[in-house]
Amino acid sequence: MQQNPIRQRIAEIIATQSLVTLTCSGPRVRAADQASRVVARPFLLKGAPAYQFEYHTAGKVTHRNLLPEEALREIDRLLQEQFHQARIVTRESEIEVRINKRGEAILRNKPTATRAIALQHNRTKQYILAEGAPCDFLIRLGVMTETGKVIAARYDKYRQINRFLEMVADVVPHLEASRPLRIVDFGCGKSYLTFALYHYFRVVKGFEVDIVGLDLKPEVIAQCQAIAQDLGYAHLNFRLGDIKGFTEWDQVDMVVTLHACDTATDDALVKAIRWNARIILSVPCCQHELFRKLRNETQHPLLKHGILKERLTALITDSVRAQLLEIAGYSVQMLEFIDMEHTAKNLLIRAVLLPARKATPQMIAEYTAFRDYWRIDPYMERALAEQLPASFSHLSMDCVQP
Repeated sequence: MQQNPIRQRIAEIIATQSLVTLTCSGPRVRAADQASRVVARPFLLKGAPAYQFEYHTAGKVTHRNLLPEEALREIDRLLQEQFHQARIVTRESEIEVRINKRGEAILRNKPTATRAIALQHNRTKQYILAEGAPCDFLIRLGVMTETGKVIAARYDKYRQINRFLEMVADVVPHLEASRPLRIVDFGCGKSYLTFALYHYFRVVKGFEVDIVGLDLKPEVIAQCQAIAQDLGYAHLNFRLGDIKGFTEWDQVDMVVTLHACDTATDDALVKAIRWNARIILSVPCCQHELFRKLRNETQHPLLKHGILKERLTALITDSVRAQLLEIAGYSVQMLEFIDMEHTAKNLLIRAVLLPARKATPQMIAEYTAFRDYWRIDPYMERALAEQLPASFSHLSMDCVQP
């Protein structure tokens, strides 16, 4: 192949950091151990430009992260030795490359409206998982086509995944990346966000990470484990079980819990506190525990209406959780999250452990006054009895509605 024209063009694209995605296809030789397609896209590896290559071989996907010069050599090799064609999408144009029988490269250019990859130096806000850049797990989960186009019916899911990753990105500096990170997702369900976490940490950030997704549905766990294996996600595993029963690790860096019902959210938060998890991300769901316990005569006009009492219960429950997390040494934010499918719950609790932070008498007094005003004994407080300060004043049981 006369490589100079195409090699020079690709070198210019890499030098200007204008690549969105490059896809090599049309293998010269079809063999079980040969990739049928290779996709390359840029990302920031520990703050420096790099390129992630996806090799699609016999139903599996493997990854390599290469620096710019290494990426240029690998693209050159792929087009000289393995593939007849390539599609290169940049911020300005789309280039189709065909290699004829004489080894000559034929280039065809056309304008494109594809949006750029969201690198850190971009001033305009871009999605972390850029539209137009094929992403293996989004393709497998039916959110993207193989060309990187977001399927219209799944655009809300695409936005939700990116919104979640934005919330994660904000707190990444609080994680210790000098060793493999351990992340647990309780109640992972179909695991869109679990796969997104793995992709973000391993591919986008270049961190070593081990992730476990936990759920009570055997069919969901089996399906997610099969997808992880097919994608070559060696450090992403799914387990069948509940939150309390998870004993695989005795230390975890990040705990994620999305829509764990009622006190299952509290169990996840308690587990995270006992692990001294640096990051907690929790979307609560159906807070029933305090609904039957709320009793306050002055609030009767509010509490006598079931729908209002239900909404109030959710607010009180999450206020209790936030204050107890702060007493346990966390900085807590309540953030608006994009609605999940099948539910209107869109509150996310984001907590970051501050090791030097200690519970103050004022923090404890604020909590106990709030709890006693509503005459409740929250499950999370009882579960955290051993972790709470010795000076913590528990509500006497004669104040609680029988």
